[in-house]
Amino acid sequence: MLINPRLTEYYGIPASQASLDFAIPFFNEDIPLYVDPFLLWRSPSQVDQALHTSLINAFNHIGELARRGESDLAVQTLIVASECDEVGLGTSATRKGKRIGIGKAKEIVDLFERIPQYKSRGFRHFEEIQFFVDGISRDRISDICCNFIKSFLIDFTIQQCQKLSIPMSIHMLTHVYDYRMNCFVSESNIHLPSDPTTGRPIILVPKRWLRFLPWLSFDDYFKAYCPQDNIAHSGEVLKRVDVLDFNRRNFDVVESYIKEKERTFEDCHSDPLFSQIPIISAKRKLSIVRKLPTGKDESSDRVYEEAIAELLPSLLYPYLDFAAVQSRTDSGAIVRDIIFYNGQGDPFLAEVANDFGSRQIVFELKNVKEVSRDHVNQLNRYMTDDLGKFGVLVTRSPLTKARMRSTVDLWSGQRRCIVALDDSDISQMVEVFESKQRHPLDVVKKKYVEFRRLCPG
Repeated sequence: MLINPRLTEYYGIPASQASLDFAIPFFNEDIPLYVDPFLLWRSPSQVDQALHTSLINAFNHIGELARRGESDLAVQTLIVASECDEVGLGTSATRKGKRIGIGKAKEIVDLFERIPQYKSRGFRHFEEIQFFVDGISRDRISDICCNFIKSFLIDFTIQQCQKLSIPMSIHMLTHVYDYRMNCFVSESNIHLPSDPTTGRPIILVPKRWLRFLPWLSFDDYFKAYCPQDNIAHSGEVLKRVDVLDFNRRNFDVVESYIKEKERTFEDCHSDPLFSQIPIISAKRKLSIVRKLPTGKDESSDRVYEEAIAELLPSLLYPYLDFAAVQSRTDSGAIVRDIIFYNGQGDPFLAEVANDFGSRQIVFELKNVKEVSRDHVNQLNRYMTDDLGKFGVLVTRSPLTKARMRSTVDLWSGQRRCIVALDDSDISQMVEVFESKQRHPLDVVKKKYVEFRRLCPG
């Protein structure tokens, strides 16, 4: 069984996240990133700019509906736009969100009447609503954006799936925005990938649009631009609701903030789905590891595991994408593993996938002075099904001759491969990481070659 499965691993698509144009979706949970509509506005791409124009036109049409006396339709349109489960962005553990209520939708629609600038010209950036209405978070902004440009995202998803040969199924989507009719419509016979457990459609999102926080952010405004002394008296705790009320009465302050953020648009960039730790941090983690005693005294095993769990994902990126750190119980002992997705972007990793069936690779962590036969057997029992027959044992000292013989015997009898990395190997990986002359994965390759030289046949 795959650990924390993603779309590409499930369908056997050999690709790392760094090599793809979209954020690889999980089946079990959301991706903790969000579409920032400002990235469409500041993009040099005419396609992105046109999408932003269409997005703003669609949002401003909600105000037009209200002005025509169709407030109920305006509110309903906004409610529909407020959640987009198909993209799987945010913090939900189930890929299932909740739409805003009627009251919140009315608050947003009322902005078109309450604030003269919006009444006369509409919004330039619809995410400005967060400065006037409570409860508008980054995931809500992201979902509204995705719903209004869902038609483009469907085409983008189909293109990417055809390019990578990702299987698709026929779906019916009940809420796709039609710019000719200025409303959400149902579309049938749409080919999209599916969640294998629920059958629900999946829509892919370009990773160039993703950020952890929107460029136009209430928190950023509050900290750096909001005239707090004009809102709260000395000694008072400034509440969010007080700031929202101030903003509604002093639109020029918000507008100045928006203009400043537009002026500095070149500083706005998408956030990577994974960020490597700095070299100095890697060296600090290595220093912690090398000073630790073996065993469990003074929680040294936990400290060791935490340090290695922070080091390896950065050292092995982008060839191995981090999947999870998980704990399991084996013969009464707590065993901690790091699971990586094998994107097969390196010939060595492609060989691991082809020869050992490892779409994911497990690294088992052991802060022991000497690896025992039980330790080898623990990892051996774990290397089944989708994890394949290739595993890495990360420990403090080189394997003894007896333990090396145990791993060779596993190869001889079952064609299973266990590669061991000790402190000196981790040190070498950090050195390579710092020098940038080669990639730390080469250390793992070297250990694999050394192991195979000991194996018969």
